[in-house]
Amino acid sequence: MGAAALGIGSSLRRCSATSISRRSAGDMRTTVIFSQLSILNRLSHRINSSLSLTSNTMPAAEDPDDGFPYSDVPNPSRIKSERKPYVTPMKILIARAKAEKEARKAQPCRVLEEPPENGLLVPELVEVAHRVYRARGHLLSGLSQLVRVIPVLRCELCNEVHIGYVGHEIRTCTGPNSWLRSATHVWKRGGVRDVFRFPKCFHLYDRVGKPRVGHDERFSVPRIPAIVELCIQAGLNLEKYPTKRRTKPVYCIEGRIADFESVAEENESERKCSFQNVNPLIDSSSMLIEPVEKIQNLVENRISHMDQLNDEERNKVRDLSKLTLASWFEMTAGAKKIMEKYVVNTCGYCPEVQVGPKGHKLRMCKASKHQSRNGLHAWQQATLDDIVDPNYVWHVEDLNGPALNNNLKRYYGKAPAVVELCVHAGAPVPDQYRSMMRLDVVSPERDEVDLVA
Repeated sequence: MGAAALGIGSSLRRCSATSISRRSAGDMRTTVIFSQLSILNRLSHRINSSLSLTSNTMPAAEDPDDGFPYSDVPNPSRIKSERKPYVTPMKILIARAKAEKEARKAQPCRVLEEPPENGLLVPELVEVAHRVYRARGHLLSGLSQLVRVIPVLRCELCNEVHIGYVGHEIRTCTGPNSWLRSATHVWKRGGVRDVFRFPKCFHLYDRVGKPRVGHDERFSVPRIPAIVELCIQAGLNLEKYPTKRRTKPVYCIEGRIADFESVAEENESERKCSFQNVNPLIDSSSMLIEPVEKIQNLVENRISHMDQLNDEERNKVRDLSKLTLASWFEMTAGAKKIMEKYVVNTCGYCPEVQVGPKGHKLRMCKASKHQSRNGLHAWQQATLDDIVDPNYVWHVEDLNGPALNNNLKRYYGKAPAVVELCVHAGAPVPDQYRSMMRLDVVSPERDEVDLVA
């Protein structure tokens, strides 16, 4: 034991001596490295402090308690063969269906109490529906004026849109024969329809009594923008698209909807168009007959550049962009609030949408696995992006600058086309899109790509 202990002690002393010698030999190198690191830390601290004091566009560090959390650049579009993610998990949907089945067994005949499932309107959402419809009109009116000043480009072969005088060079084209062009886009001048897309759906006269449109009715039932149909079902009254309004709740008999209102009462209610569940303080006819305020043309058709405008015209463009951006936020916020009560369905594989408790029965789906469904859509709960397509575009710092480089695409941000258009017209950058647009990222130059990790 004593010899072993002495051997261990001698080995430890040799190791300590070796480490001390190595430490003394590399002492100078360690001090140099630490001094360099300290200098770099001090320089970075000074640069950050100066930037935070002098820069007005640099967003502050976002706290977890802020109203607008960090939002990253949207992911590329999903593979067409993949299904859209479910809004509600499948386990919850299965448990909900089992609970409804047990409730029907326990009480086969019951009165539906809560609107809008019982056929009545939700009173507090009627005014929201009118605001959403008006905001949509202001949005389209403002965009029709802004596209004359701010250039909008679209690809001839795919759905890509770009805001700027020169189209970007990012190779994301998915059109026909894109592999021959190395996925480069073919740009041409676009318009309002390229900035914003409103998917259409079938108009339902009775969303509860006849919630589905058959395949044979596809030509007789009109198709309107889904957001307009959502407003109509929530209480908006349009002469061109009549809808049935009930004064009494419907019954549910073994899962089927039964309406016991007499025919005379139905005809009288349709003739008078009197809704007992509508707020009497809101006059829908006066709000809808008044045309949307026509904004006077800011520039002539021959002017298509911001540099050609004088100060007064630039102020008008800035005010118009602020109004347009506010209308877009009002429309999306109101539509999201209505969708919490009124059901909107979308196909899990294609962009088809249908506002109502159930999807239609048209055999028109051409997406993945449509053969196994006989052309029917795979309906599921829709999101706000399904009825209000944001159409994300690449953010450009300077409209007159060079085109975006494909090798630097990871440094570029994105934003909805409406937001990008209004920001370049003079509107302030919304807080919820600052991180998505990557305003705090300085992209390197083209000749510095190989120098950046």
